[in-house]
Amino acid sequence: MKGRQTRATILDAALALASHMGLEGLSIGALAEVTQMSKSGVFAHFGSREELQISVVREYHAKFADEVFFPAMAEPRGLPRLHALFDRWIKRVTVEIDSGCIYISGAVEFDDRPGPVRDALVGMVQTWQSSLERAIEMAVDEGHLRADTEPAQMLFEVHGLILALHHDARFLRHPGADERARAAFERVLGHYALPGAAPASETASEAATALNRKRTTSSV
Repeated sequence: MKGRQTRATILDAALALASHMGLEGLSIGALAEVTQMSKSGVFAHFGSREELQISVVREYHAKFADEVFFPAMAEPRGLPRLHALFDRWIKRVTVEIDSGCIYISGAVEFDDRPGPVRDALVGMVQTWQSSLERAIEMAVDEGHLRADTEPAQMLFEVHGLILALHHDARFLRHPGADERARAAFERVLGHYALPGAAPASETASEAATALNRKRTTSSV
């Protein structure tokens, strides 16, 4: 039990470090300094820097699933669930503005570096994307989206909104980036949804209204 608790403590510290410094900035030495443990003590729980990095990827994925995926699964199939997935995803991104997303930073670090760490990252991202694609397919089955909707294409467009949000909010520090992302999501749904299939989520509608209000005010 004590060993598991120590490992969990180390992983929490490692995830915090990796969020700010990237997976490549993670080392046994840096982690030992942060946790005030010996290098050998940290090493005993992971065995190598590579295994430490992989463990951080898995821990990030588990937390992401707990905050985004599983709560959204409580919503009805179709557009309500898609709205919930996207809304929780955006909330996760806004929390990570001052730290960073392991999925995104890891993709930059390991896009051209084959190996176990890249494989772990790819596997986790593909698991998440497969879940989203399945949610889109269910929305088609429920009659909320057009029968000719291509789930992979819609997934590409939705994922692109999150990448743009992360770029504008974290790198450019543009205010209102989350509102723009929500408004853009409604436009994507507007393209694929059947008329009267389901109402927009309250949060997304409010974001779109707020964005339109800002545009009207700035043009006066």
